[in-house]
Amino acid sequence: MSIEETIKQYERYLLTEKRLAAGTVKNYITDLGDLMLHLTESGVTEVSDITARDIRGWQMANIEAGIGEGTMKRKLSSVRSWFRFLRSHKWVERDVMAKIAAPKTPNRLPVFFKESETERIYEANIFTDDYEGERDKLILRMLYETGMRRSELANLKPESIDFSGKTIKVLGKGNKERYIPVEDELLRNIERYLTLKEKEHPGNANLFITKHGCGITANNVYNIVKKYMSTLSNAERISPHIFRHTFATHMLNEGANIDAIKELLGHANLNATEIYTHNTREHLKEAYKHAHPRAKKSGK
Repeated sequence: MSIEETIKQYERYLLTEKRLAAGTVKNYITDLGDLMLHLTESGVTEVSDITARDIRGWQMANIEAGIGEGTMKRKLSSVRSWFRFLRSHKWVERDVMAKIAAPKTPNRLPVFFKESETERIYEANIFTDDYEGERDKLILRMLYETGMRRSELANLKPESIDFSGKTIKVLGKGNKERYIPVEDELLRNIERYLTLKEKEHPGNANLFITKHGCGITANNVYNIVKKYMSTLSNAERISPHIFRHTFATHMLNEGANIDAIKELLGHANLNATEIYTHNTREHLKEAYKHAHPRAKKSGK
């Protein structure tokens, strides 16, 4: 079976049987087209003739062309999926991809705001003294104090706030509900904001409203964070997700249990949460270096 024909059949399979989005399928087929071009130039046109050496050669050609590790990892994933399809139709006998190792993506520590920077949210006089200023200030405070995702915050309703139970009900990934505890001062801020909101946008079912009377979107939340935190912080990246990193890192630095943080963040497993312990270790190293007498004497 020719490589070109199997790619065509694989594309139909992804669209009609797997029902993947057209954009996703296009990415798969583009990756396979790149491989096919390389193999054709090497004289390989039949799927049964593809060897692990051919795949490694294509991998090296991509790396030499400056393709990043993350992109290469995705390309290899596309080829692995295609080979599973080929084997299911018995067009190839052996799993060539079993001998191909994906490039290791370097572990990047999450960026987070410093505590001195988040404190500026509560002190800075950069918010306008009107509905929008109160809304933006509350959005920043809620992101920092709850660690919720920007989409979760954008979808909040006034009834999501339980004032007596001092919790916020959040609808996370997979429509999974979780309850995040909040402190009294934040609840007072929410009450004050709701009073302004009712005057500005009476009866609106959303918690956060744009000046045009529509519920805010995740993109609106991103723009609000970018607007203010670009002024208040020196972090190398600015986004609502940095508040999520900040929430977890600051909690861990203050001694919070990692399992509790996992539940608060709505992570499906502990692996996603454990990355924040790296930041905590860096924090402890810095504390040791600046506080322990022997560390200061040795200059370590």
